[in-house]
Amino acid sequence: MLFDTHAHLNDAKFDDDLDEVISRAKENGVGYILTASDSIASSVENVTLTQKYDIFYAAVGIHPHNAINQNNNIISLLKEFASYPKVVAIGETGLDYYYDNSPRDVQKIWFAKQISLARELKLPVIVHDRDAHEDTLNILRSEGAKDVGGVLHCFSGSVEMAREVLNLGFMISLAGPVTFKNAKKLLDVAKYVPDDMLLIETDSPYLAPEPHRGKRNEPANVRFVAEKIAKIRGKSPEFIGETTTANAKRLFGIP
Repeated sequence: MLFDTHAHLNDAKFDDDLDEVISRAKENGVGYILTASDSIASSVENVTLTQKYDIFYAAVGIHPHNAINQNNNIISLLKEFASYPKVVAIGETGLDYYYDNSPRDVQKIWFAKQISLARELKLPVIVHDRDAHEDTLNILRSEGAKDVGGVLHCFSGSVEMAREVLNLGFMISLAGPVTFKNAKKLLDVAKYVPDDMLLIETDSPYLAPEPHRGKRNEPANVRFVAEKIAKIRGKSPEFIGETTTANAKRLFGIP
């Protein structure tokens, strides 16, 4: 049993064949998918998907790319969406200094607001961090994110960064890049993270793992991530699947 802890299945790239995508996921052992949001519109779409598909759970939130031009009504809307039964996290939120689609000070404000909301609702936080490691850690600390925990999704940092994340009680999720040939830093992280703090994901439709790199990604491919991590850690793919699924269910409060 596999749990793809981060996908974007509301994406237009799945408009024509989502049912087939889900069938392939199930055929490849995927029993749970968390579809993450990046805006109010995608939050609505993802809540709707959880009502249609049995294996779907959702996170609702505002991505740092979309932090610009938000207003305080957004928090009330996210709070309303979070009341739905299969909404299990706030996110994805965080910082992205690679694209800087929103001013960095605005990104920081909305990251902090969503951590505060998560603490109020006692929900974990799904964190996006790209080229913003120091500020991400500082905000997680200053906003008391350790109270609710969460995950740094599609982790791209070093072992040293992973150590700081784990000290905050946050899990680390690895995605397709751990299978890439130039992934030395991630191989070290994959060896380092304790069994009980590790998650796996696809970030579909992005970052397809080998042997599908460059194609549209989908949840069925999370097995390639599990298989690569199993090889790195000297474990069986079944062990990695069972362990990361148990970790995700514990984090997101899924029975």
